[in-house]
Amino acid sequence: MESYYVPEIADNVFWVGAKDWNRRLFDALIPLPEGTSYNSYLVKGTEKTVLIDTVNPGFEKEFVEKINKVTELEKLDYLIMNHAEPDHSNAIRFIMERAPKAVLVTTKKGIGMARNYHEIPDERVKIVGDGDLLELGGKTLRFIEAPWLHWPETMFTYLEENKILFSCDFFGAHTAQGVYDEDIEDLIPMAKRYFGEIMMPFSKMGAKALEKIKDLEIRVIAPSHGPMYKNPERILGPYRKWTAGESEKKALVVYASMWGSTEKLVREMAETLLSKGIDVRLYNLAGSDLGDLARELVDSRAVVLGSPTVLGGMHPLALQGAYLVKAFKPPIKYGVLLGSYGWGGGALKQAAEMLAPTKIEVVGTLQVKGAPKEEDLKEVQRIALELAEKMEEQ
Repeated sequence: MESYYVPEIADNVFWVGAKDWNRRLFDALIPLPEGTSYNSYLVKGTEKTVLIDTVNPGFEKEFVEKINKVTELEKLDYLIMNHAEPDHSNAIRFIMERAPKAVLVTTKKGIGMARNYHEIPDERVKIVGDGDLLELGGKTLRFIEAPWLHWPETMFTYLEENKILFSCDFFGAHTAQGVYDEDIEDLIPMAKRYFGEIMMPFSKMGAKALEKIKDLEIRVIAPSHGPMYKNPERILGPYRKWTAGESEKKALVVYASMWGSTEKLVREMAETLLSKGIDVRLYNLAGSDLGDLARELVDSRAVVLGSPTVLGGMHPLALQGAYLVKAFKPPIKYGVLLGSYGWGGGALKQAAEMLAPTKIEVVGTLQVKGAPKEEDLKEVQRIALELAEKMEEQ
């Protein structure tokens, strides 16, 4: 048996999750430069024992050994499913087969997912809603529904005596580093990246969740990914800004360029914006990390998208960039579309169509044939000055 570290985060409250040090991709989409963790928590009362969430596929053996360091798995009374996504719920059936008296605790929306994913019979499911309590003997759990953070069945679990909020994906960060927030100096950029990737499309629901918990006394925030927060305000403060859609005087400039023409346009744009005091973040999509783009989208006020035309439409990388802007629903107010073509245009038309459903005001567009000429660069400067002026008004 391996020796596993099982930290006791409060009296009879333990972290029994797993650290995935080597994972480098999530959802076949999101890069994980520092891996991630799948946080599970065990709470022991004088009468009942509860497990909160489980772990990703492949960590079942380690998971069981950690639980058994604290208590006998077979005697587990409850398993709480804060969220049904497999990285948190995959081991539910595995655990309940080994804990024959355990009851799964979930929301009304979660029961269907428990049936579909894990084939849990109804007699082993307890449905809870906002404000419902679960008494463990000296430990009281209160349930707080938090739908669409980021699935419809999500809830938080609050341990009243120890003032711990088990928040599932909300307040999370994809990193295997550290146990507590104090262990990672640059944690907030990681959390911002995570928010952009996962929570930004659900910012309105996030704001509602923050309102629900605003009067709770919280000593520790225990999310399902990344370190736990001994200083809750370290993450609560940024989340208030991010869910409110507060933006900075910052422009995210993203582009693809095949022969350098589009790149010349976006660099002229970037230099002009910089000269007007705008914070510019420039990314060539040919080598950029999607997570970095998501992080920058969280509080950018403008986006500049550059794309050459490829077979009558956008370059595939720029197409993905435009899709992310549309899908992530960032607080972007203004946009600029720049592009080039050799024998036929079409990229900017497609980009405009993609962004049409958003509330982004397109300040200017410019598409050039071949390499940009001096008058083209002057037009870019003019558009940049107009964009900078609008960004100042915010």
